[in-house]
Amino acid sequence: MGGSWKDFLQEEGLTKHLEARRQRPAMTVPCLFSWHPVWRLGVFMRWWVNGHKRTLVGMTGPPTLLVMKVKKCSRACSFVRDFCMTPTGAQEVMLTCDRYPVRRLPFAEVSEEDLAFFERILPGRVSTDPHELGLVNVDWLKMVRGCSKVLLKPKTTEEVSQILRYCNKKNLAVNPQGGNTGMVGGSVPVFDEIILSTSLMNQVISFDPVAGILVCQAGCILERLNQYVEDRDFIMPLDLGAKGSCHIGGNVATNAGGLRLLRYGSLRGTVLGLEVVLADGLVLDCLTSLRKDNTGYDLKQLFIGSEGTLGIITAISILCPQKPKAVNLAFLGCPGFAEVLKTFTTCKGMLGEVLSAYEFMDNKCMQLVENHLRLSNPVKENPFYVLIETSGSDAGHDEEKLNNFLEQVMNSGLVTDGTVATDNMKIKMLWALRERITEALSCDGYVYKYDISLPVEKLYDIVLDIRSRLGQSAKNVVGYGHLGDGNLHLNVTANSYSSSLLKAIEPYVYEWTARHHGSISAEHGLGFKKKDFIGYSKPREAILLMQQIKGMLDPKGILNPYKTLPSSSC
Repeated sequence: MGGSWKDFLQEEGLTKHLEARRQRPAMTVPCLFSWHPVWRLGVFMRWWVNGHKRTLVGMTGPPTLLVMKVKKCSRACSFVRDFCMTPTGAQEVMLTCDRYPVRRLPFAEVSEEDLAFFERILPGRVSTDPHELGLVNVDWLKMVRGCSKVLLKPKTTEEVSQILRYCNKKNLAVNPQGGNTGMVGGSVPVFDEIILSTSLMNQVISFDPVAGILVCQAGCILERLNQYVEDRDFIMPLDLGAKGSCHIGGNVATNAGGLRLLRYGSLRGTVLGLEVVLADGLVLDCLTSLRKDNTGYDLKQLFIGSEGTLGIITAISILCPQKPKAVNLAFLGCPGFAEVLKTFTTCKGMLGEVLSAYEFMDNKCMQLVENHLRLSNPVKENPFYVLIETSGSDAGHDEEKLNNFLEQVMNSGLVTDGTVATDNMKIKMLWALRERITEALSCDGYVYKYDISLPVEKLYDIVLDIRSRLGQSAKNVVGYGHLGDGNLHLNVTANSYSSSLLKAIEPYVYEWTARHHGSISAEHGLGFKKKDFIGYSKPREAILLMQQIKGMLDPKGILNPYKTLPSSSC
């Protein structure tokens, strides 16, 4: 695309339209087709309300092939959300309590007295609007739906403390919610739990430019934090496809892994401190910025990955690495999974200290992003594709190492075709092929999602096994993920939800994973959907200890009930 994005808008006569949008309030509905979190161009759809007219703006294709379509639409915003998220039309998501065998626990129901209290401490930030509640009751994958009648939006830790102190006293269940980008039903209510959103807790508290330590509230959006620290020559140690909407508090609460784990490690190592509000309203201030603190138990580790069941994270101290001066990205085609593994071994040996990501996807994934999202495959068709990123401080040094590696894998037949990007726009376009697979899967139908870790040599065997097992009863069975840390995303799509198909997949996929010494959740957590399968990855003694910790910190079980631990613990 010649010229800048602003030049493109000027040529198309759209500058004044965007300026008008900035001058007056606009309501946007979060949906699958949203402002693209990577390109920040109109690749998805966004709902704009301007004055008395509603305009649905959709832009398709990569930036080099940008096409803009504008059409009037008089339907309600809820239709837009359903249209974007459901390929078969605007169908309402079945209630979780109707789809799954789950029983409501004896929590109190919200009364007018409760609403009056919440309004006193959160003036103007208590919502009972059915439309707004409709959006936050449904997960973004449109697979689970609760029926909460109240949405609370605190701005401070003290407000969260007052809310939990009151709810604990009144026996009111609370569902913490960040960006609602979870994959296992952990971020939305199962029944009528009060939704406590951290969306307004979005302030950066401090940043140390020498140590690279960021302290911020839990509701900060990951991509905005990355932009903030990039301006100061650092980056966030975490990178996710959902970075444009996920909250850092939710990332920590689920111990999200993402694309940079191979280089920078997990959040258990990069999170230095937390501020957490416990179920009874007590504020636990462990918001240290020290990299070394060996005084007693490391309490923050209890809350990293606890999915909001032990306390609500309100602030985070996190160590940010220096921004790399040189980034290269190679997108390569491999003739088989054995070659994917051998390429990885060669990659580790030849790229070593500059290797920052090694992702893989099968050909069915590529077909889905091509067919549903109109993205183009930059290399010739292959059974598998790998995406390799290097990050370093010397462009010439890194480029030479990468070229030597590419020459080696091409000459040995491990790779049949490939392309390399060094400029920022092309890098983002290549990353989109990997990051938007989840979106393409959602467009393909109802998705059964499995996030597992396995020994890398066994990583793709389960995809072939499930594909053979399900046969024609599934629409697509695909595998992709972070091969560098043994994390596979196994996805099965069908035209609609089917209990018989679910029974054919579960618990078989968990039994297979346990038999090969893997974990049933590598980075998505357990949430609502996987809680009863934790025994495939943890011994009975460990589960019992988790239940005891839950009982000690939240004796009434009001925090995110029905999630993470088996039903007997709720």
